[in-house]
Formats: sequence, C-alpha cells, structure tokens
Amino acid sequence: MQFHRFTVVFYLIFLFSLVLAEASGQSPKQRYELNSGWVCKNIKELESSGEDLSRRGFPTKEWMPATVPGTILTTLLDNHKIPDPFYGMNNTRIPDVYDTGNDHYTYWFVKDFKEKAVSNEQVWLEFRGINYKAELFLNGKKINKQRLEGMHLRHQYNITHLLSADGDNRLAVVVYPPDFPGAPNGGQGGDGTIARGLTTQYTAGWDWIQPIRDRNTGIWDKVTIEKTRIVNLKNPHIVTLVPGKRLPEGAQQPAVIKVTAELENPTSKAVNGFLQYRLAGQLIRKAATLLPNQTTTVSLPDYTLQNPKLWWPNGYGKANLYNLKLEFVSNTAGLLDEESVNVGVRQIDNIWNEHTRSMGAFVNGQKIFIKGGNWIISDAMLRFNEERYDAEIRYHKDMNLNLIRIWGGAITERPEFYNACDKYGLLVFQDFWFSGDCNGRWEDPMKKDDQWTRRKYPDNHDLVLTAAEDQIKMIRNHPSLAFWCGGNEITPPDDILLPLRDEILPRLDGTRKFFDFSNSDEMSFNDLGGNGDGPYGIQDPKSFWGSRTFPYNSEVGSVGVGDYVSLERFIPGENLVAPEFKNKIDSVWNYHKYIGYDEHIDPYGKAKNAKDFAMKAQLINYDQYRALMEGYSAHMWDWYTGSIIWKTQNPWTALRGQMYDYYLDPNACLYGLRKGSEPLHIMMNPLDSMVSVVNNGFSTRRNLMVQASVYDMEGKQYFNTQAFNEVGPSSVRKLFKMNGFITKLDKKEGIFVSLRILDEQKVLLTENLYWLPGKDGKYGGLQQMKKANLEAKAVNVGKGKISVSLTNAAGNPVAFFNRLALLNKDTGKRILPAFYDDNYVSILPGETKVITLEYKDELAVRKTIEIYGWNVPKQIIEIN
Repeated sequence: MQFHRFTVVFYLIFLFSLVLAEASGQSPKQRYELNSGWVCKNIKELESSGEDLSRRGFPTKEWMPATVPGTILTTLLDNHKIPDPFYGMNNTRIPDVYDTGNDHYTYWFVKDFKEKAVSNEQVWLEFRGINYKAELFLNGKKINKQRLEGMHLRHQYNITHLLSADGDNRLAVVVYPPDFPGAPNGGQGGDGTIARGLTTQYTAGWDWIQPIRDRNTGIWDKVTIEKTRIVNLKNPHIVTLVPGKRLPEGAQQPAVIKVTAELENPTSKAVNGFLQYRLAGQLIRKAATLLPNQTTTVSLPDYTLQNPKLWWPNGYGKANLYNLKLEFVSNTAGLLDEESVNVGVRQIDNIWNEHTRSMGAFVNGQKIFIKGGNWIISDAMLRFNEERYDAEIRYHKDMNLNLIRIWGGAITERPEFYNACDKYGLLVFQDFWFSGDCNGRWEDPMKKDDQWTRRKYPDNHDLVLTAAEDQIKMIRNHPSLAFWCGGNEITPPDDILLPLRDEILPRLDGTRKFFDFSNSDEMSFNDLGGNGDGPYGIQDPKSFWGSRTFPYNSEVGSVGVGDYVSLERFIPGENLVAPEFKNKIDSVWNYHKYIGYDEHIDPYGKAKNAKDFAMKAQLINYDQYRALMEGYSAHMWDWYTGSIIWKTQNPWTALRGQMYDYYLDPNACLYGLRKGSEPLHIMMNPLDSMVSVVNNGFSTRRNLMVQASVYDMEGKQYFNTQAFNEVGPSSVRKLFKMNGFITKLDKKEGIFVSLRILDEQKVLLTENLYWLPGKDGKYGGLQQMKKANLEAKAVNVGKGKISVSLTNAAGNPVAFFNRLALLNKDTGKRILPAFYDDNYVSILPGETKVITLEYKDELAVRKTIEIYGWNVPKQIIEIN
C-alpha cells in the first residue's frame, strides 16, 4: 500500500510539472539563426589570434560586412568587390584560388550576439556547413579541439560554459579554402585534385559551368543557437511500414510507425523521464534513464496507425504529411526538449524486372514508372533560401516528374530542399560525393594524377564515413528520400563503399535501396553490354521512339537555351547574336557552354538574329522533351522502368540542360516535358503514326473519347475521328494509325495533328498538338503562316492567381506556339517565378484556351500579361 501511495503521489507531481510547462507557454527549445551582423577580414590583413579577435574589446568597425550563410565570393559580390560572375565574361575577371594561393580566400568572420546561460539550461552552437576547414573561438576561448574539416558535415558544440556572464558574446571563425582547389584547366572537375578533399567537385569547372573562383569557401550554411532544458533531443529517426498493395483512395489498412531518437545528457547527474510523441490522438512513450555526460539512443514501441493518410509520388496521389512532435519529459522538471518531424507514411521497395532487366520502383506496393530529372545544386555560389527551393521543386512537379536525382559532384541537399520534395511528391535519388571524372573511372589527359591515384580520392576516408553518418541522420526522415547511391558513374573506394553499404546504412536507415553507383548493372542492364547513360545532345525525336537505350537510364538529354528575355539577363548586347556553333562561335556563348542547335534550327529557316534563334530554339526544346518522355512511356514495362533527364536545372547561367534558367524563368523544355509526362496522355508515334494513350494511374480509365484531327497551314480541318476506349492501369494502349491520312494530306509545307481525350460528358481531359514538316523535312509552311490575332482576356481569380483566356477566331490559321509572361507593369520585367498550367500553347481556329497562372502576390506591384507567338503579334493585356 505504501508503494502504491508513493506511485500515486509521484504521478501527480509528474502531471503537475507537465501542466506548469504547458501553462508557461514556453517551448523548452528555443532556436534562432545567427544570420546577420557578421563582419569579415582577409587573414593577410590580420596578425591577431582567434582568442584576441573573439574578445569584445577588439575593434572590428572597419571590417567588411559579411554574408552568412554564404561563401567568400558572395560576400565580395555583395560588397561590390567583384563583378557578377554569372554575367558575360565577368568570371574571367575574378582571381582564381589556384593562382592566388589559399590565403587570398581565407577570411576571419566575427559575430556579436546576446545570450546568457540560465540555470538548468543548455546552449548549443551549430554550424550546418563550413567549407573547407575552420577554427572557432568564443569570448577568448577556442571552441573546437581539432580543426574542422569537410564541407559535408554538421558541427554542434555545447557553449553554455563559454557564454559571458553579462550576455554579450563574440564569436570568431577563420575559414580556409580546400587544401587542393585544383587547376581549372577545362577538364571535368579541372585537373581532378579538387576531389582530394570532401568538397564540391564542380567548383573546378565542368562541361556545364565555369570554375567557381573561391571553390565555395565560407560559412556556407546556417549557423544556429539552440537552447534546451538540460537534455538535447537530436537525430530522431522515423520509419513507416506500409504492407500490401495500396490505392490512394478509400479506407486504408493499418501502417506501422517506428521511432527512435538520441538523447544527450551533458550534465553530471542522471536524468529520468519519458521519450514520447502523439499521433492521431494517441500517446506513445517509453521510460528512459539518461546517464551523465552520455548520449543514449531510445527506441519507442512500434505504433499501429489506423486508416493512415498515405504519401504518394507526384501524379499518383496526394503527398500527405503528419506532424510528429517528439518530446522528452523529465520525471521532476517537465518538458525538457522537443523536435518536430513531418512524416510521410509510405513504403518504398525495389523489385528487379526480369523483362526489362532493370530495377523497378514500388511505393506502397504499386509500381511507379520513374520520370526523373537530374539536379546539380540550386545555386553555384550556395545562395540558398526556402522560397527558391520551393519554386524549383514546384517546377519539377509541374513537369509531371516524380523523381529528382542529386548528382554526386555537388552536396547532400539541404533539409529545405527535401521539405519541398516532401510537399510536392518528388522522390529523391541521393548520390554521395564521388564522380567518375574526378575519382578515376577513366584515363584522362586533363587530370594531374593517374587513374589509380584518383581512385583513392578523397585523401581522408575516415572523414568521408563520418560525414556520411551525419548527413544520413540529417535527411533520413524525409518521405521523399527514396534511394541512396555511392556516386556518379563510379563507386567510392572499397574501404568507403563496404562500410557504407554493409554497416552504416543498415544501422542508420535500413529502409532504402543503395545503388553502388549511378549507372550500375544493379540499376539496369542492357543486353548490348551493361548499363550506361545518354545519349546527350539534340536527338531526332524519332530516335526516342525507335532506338532502345538503357532500361533505367540515369542520364539522358541535354538542350535548354532560354528565350530572348532570358538570354538578355546574362549576355551583353554586343554578344546577342545568332550563334553559329560549327563556324566561329561568339566568346560569351562559348564561355557559357553553348551546344549547337544549328542543323536543328535550319529547317525552320536560318536564324536571322539572336531573337529569331531563341524563338526557334523553343520549338526544338519543346519537341525534344515531349518526344523523349513519350518514347520512354510508349515502351514502359517493356523496354524501360524509368528515365532520368540530364539535366533539368542549372545553378549558373549556362546554355544547356535546363527546363528553366538560373533566374527561374521557364523555357519551352518545361512545357514540352510537362506535356509528354502527363499522367493521362495521348500521343502519336512519329515512326508509324500510331496513336496511343498512356495511363500512369493505378485504375482503369474507361469511356475515354479519343479525337484526332489534321489542320493545314491555312487552318482548314481535313480529318476528324472519334472512338471510345478504355486503358488499363499503369499501361499504354495502341489505338489506330494515322499514316494514310497524313500521307494524303501532307502537302509540301507541312501540317498540324491534333489529338484529344474527352470524358463521357465531352469535357476535355488532355490534348496534344504536333507540327509536322513537309516532305522535304523542312517547315516551309510555318515560315509562311498568316497572322492570327488572338482575343485575350486576363482576370484575377484569387490571391496570386490569374486566369487568361485566348480566343482564335474561326477562319484564322492555327495561332501557333504562344508564350505567356507575367510582367511588372511599371518596369516591363517578368515577375519570377510564375507557374503556368500550360505555356507555349497553340489555339485551333474557332476555339478558346484558358491558362491559369500563379505567383507570389505582391500587392504594391502592378501587373500585366504579355502574349506573343510564332504567328501571333505581341500584345500586352490588362488584368481585370
């Protein structure tokens, strides 16, 4: 009975402590960024020690304002010390660290901040990324015992004992560039020695970027102060198990939630309490004793979630998320620390497809045809922000893609990137930090060291394994993270690969497929001789339909020149000429990595100037990426289980491989790919004119009315057919050929072919318009088309949302290939980013098309809509 009374009293005290914690309205964790008020100075201008610099009395009034988070180059640019390296030939005017020596880009950073240590409170300083080495000092004392090394690594320090009594503190950080910045000699990764350190390989230059002169040296990611009540809850791990084959709609069978977390007790006394979380109204908890000065991993009981709202990839269902708040509650002091995690309940499996001889991706038991894009990095100078990440990932969603592969020559992407992928339903294929070019897959005369020496890069293998553990913990909870990969086109060395594959990933994750490298035979195997990637460059659209490549292609594609407005942003006026790749190419176009469009432009008429070139380039862009995804979709589950485009975005102002430019302005690649990747799509094989319907969904689509029409260059409709059909789940169905009609009607100048799918109520579900050349393979008819004046109206339909209707009068020719752009009315500049549910659209005679666009609404900015097309005069319309 006495034991029972004691238990009751103890439980009442425990409940009372919880009430006090909640009544205070204060979270036990307080976190804020040190993201302003930094100053910096080059190391050559100082002789003082870190102890001296980190004392409040040391004068810093004459120091340069520093951008943190950011790189040295960003700080210099923000202070007008260098020209914009993304414009013209400016990058050639900036000293390169290989030539100057590392001291030129070695800087001290100083930040004053207010913070006091309070009883029963711990204060933590965290750096989420420093490149490449650093020493840290606070209030005259050194923080780190050993010099920090490695770009891909977080660092957290308990600074409670170092804080000043009056709350006035000074932090001083010296940051050194990579020990081996590498010679930027024009090779992939320069001379390759950049890979001797654990840093971004692309900064020594690649075939899509010029060298980044400071090699991304700096405090490049967030610096955070975090306050906890005694215990530090960190690195939670959430695993969801979704057995069976599911559908997005309807009631669901249960799912299992598994949760663990690390609990750090930095004090000299043991702490008793509970690790717990609430989900769907249920409390799941486990008692834990935290020993002094130790970190303990606690596993909670498995929780069975009834009727879960599942997370699905884009195009297959909603990307549902739960917020899970994990707490540690002391037996005596109430809530001590907490972490919030967004959880997507889903299960990802991989099953080898013996027919295609490639890996198949399954989510919640359903096979997913992978339509992916390769991602380098958001910004080559690491100027990251949540809004830009959100916009870029939304563009990928708008392309109807379902996967992004993060290329190995850059970084482990930031949590904000993954948050956006979680939100928009983009699976992520995450490479580790190796590439075939720098890490020795091939002999290469541009490289300083031989193949076998490069095969051992980086120099510090233990550092790689430490960083891998840390970065896995950082991103493993994101439902979008689908696959791990050892490296781009090469495995890491065995003493990195084997521990990573056989011990670290099973221990820290254990739920995701690990590919040893990006075009490994375990990913796909081509009967012609293993796996690979490509082709690259502009292809004949017919080749995507008729030439079989690798069954799960990790890299295919290449073009992506923007329109004239895009080119004007970074090419000086005197260099805005029609490029001639095979003759003498302009120096700026060449410096920005232009790929020749020449023989592909010429069938539309040789480009008269840069503006004419840019417009015709969009026709090629659209056709390329529509045909690419149509060709792969036409053979899904037969030749292919997926493809990943090289590449969908650029972190620099390059002239290749992008669906939108660095300034977030889309080009026609985005909308051609959007069309070809539709979940429900109608298409025509250019080899034999077979019309097919693709259904990427999990359910049969019934009672689909299919329409096919042909229009000549005058706008006359020659042919129309209708048929009702059904298409099974995750399949493609061939319907009928149009070659007889096309041959009969294919006059010298070419024709348009319009394909549509309607439902039983004759509501348009999707449409597709092809423009075909004349018998000579040229587009003479397009060059001679009559003008089609569109009637255009724009209406605000909500905050940050505009509806634009475009009407083409009967008797007109097709109003072909119209670009819409949202403008700032006062400046005439495009408002970016802006998201259109379609663009580069064509309107048939006598028809109206409605386009909806969305943007971040800024009330003070007056807006108009610009419209122009191939045979449609440019007009600016007001928004009602």
